[in-house]
Amino acid sequence: MEQELLIPNKEEFMNYIREFEKHEKRDAMYKVSMFIINSFWGNPKKVTDGLGVLLLTWNQAFYRYGLFDFDKLEECIKRNSQKLEEFRNRDILNLSQQDEESIKILFNDFLDALKISSGKKAGNKSPVSVAKALHLLAPKFFPLWDDRIARAYMCYYSKDPEKRYIDFCKLMKKIAEKIKNFNIENSDKTILKLIDEYNYAKYTKLWKS
Repeated sequence: MEQELLIPNKEEFMNYIREFEKHEKRDAMYKVSMFIINSFWGNPKKVTDGLGVLLLTWNQAFYRYGLFDFDKLEECIKRNSQKLEEFRNRDILNLSQQDEESIKILFNDFLDALKISSGKKAGNKSPVSVAKALHLLAPKFFPLWDDRIARAYMCYYSKDPEKRYIDFCKLMKKIAEKIKNFNIENSDKTILKLIDEYNYAKYTKLWKS
């Protein structure tokens, strides 16, 4: 999908990163989740627990109606272990058209695994949860989004969310190609995590830079 992409300069980008750090207190959950996943990579059950830590806090608004099935998510991770391992060892800068089919398969498999499993909202699916899960499993390759961020980049996911996510990945690659040249000091975060903080501060929270 072609669109005019407004890529921030370093000053604007860093101003929004500072706004994120000033306002946002949930990053501890991201760090805990990443620690669990990194420590137990290769153990689908533990990795599933690590995903749960983040998904049930960052996407609490969705899962307050009912939880996803942890066993089903674990099976999804096992089933896709080879693809996940490959993407985990790459970064978004080498995203190519050849990746699109694998991303579609992963996205749709996780979309089903992360749906609400019981209650009045059983069967409801969350493309936001999928992006969060994929990012945690391959943090240098898969970007995060939410409702407002997806809309800001004209990638809203009410229809064909797997295709919209690929469109979004392509746009985040273009931003990453510029951000990598900013030489951001004292940061152990991936480029995609920094971009998400920028997007979250600017589009989700509308904090003033």
